[in-house]
Amino acid sequence: MNGIAERSVVWNLWHGCHKFSEGCRYCYVYRGDAKRNVDSSVVVKTKNFDLPVRTNKNGSFKIPSGTLVYTCFTSDFFVEDADAWRTEAWEMIRQRSDLHFLMITKRINRVMECLPVDWKDGYDNVTICCTVENQLCADNRLPVYRAIPIKHKIIICEPLLEEISLDAYNIGEWVEQVVAGGESGYEARICNFDWIMKLHDICLENNVSFWFKQTGSKFVKEGTLYTVKRQFQHSQARKAGINFK
Repeated sequence: MNGIAERSVVWNLWHGCHKFSEGCRYCYVYRGDAKRNVDSSVVVKTKNFDLPVRTNKNGSFKIPSGTLVYTCFTSDFFVEDADAWRTEAWEMIRQRSDLHFLMITKRINRVMECLPVDWKDGYDNVTICCTVENQLCADNRLPVYRAIPIKHKIIICEPLLEEISLDAYNIGEWVEQVVAGGESGYEARICNFDWIMKLHDICLENNVSFWFKQTGSKFVKEGTLYTVKRQFQHSQARKAGINFK
């Protein structure tokens, strides 16, 4: 993945979520909704719910084959409020086997009960990523995550709130990539480059792809605190030159 696809779209089939753990404290969805007087805690189906199966006048799909579909990025695909809609969502994902759907969840404990009946050892065209923002979340979620039959697994350490050790989890045996990044927004908590490098090093040792996605707003390197504007957080991370496939 490495953050870049030749062709990608965002499919936010429902919107809204409930703050679930420490990484949710300054959620970017809540920040954006607050500016529009929208209650982020109310989960609603969006007008784009059927986006993957929409067609052009000639009958071809509007989303072309081979596209990477970032799925449910203003909610959580496994949030309880969307249980009534998820079966239909899985049917569209199954129908569009020519697309690759990537979703991120903190609710890894709900995944098994929310999978479609024909899931077996996973769909080839689905990546389910698990967020771990601190060591407690890593220790609670990763054993569950590893046990779930998913073809493509990515650990998301974002927002990275403290040093996280993945040493106990043998990531080289089951993880395709680790993504790490700091927290954005005016209230962002500090991200330390040493924490990023710890994750980088264990990925290098285990031949797992690593992507330093963004610095976050408050970034510490070699003891110096930098305040990084939002528009530069991704580019500054790339300048570190530590990403690898």
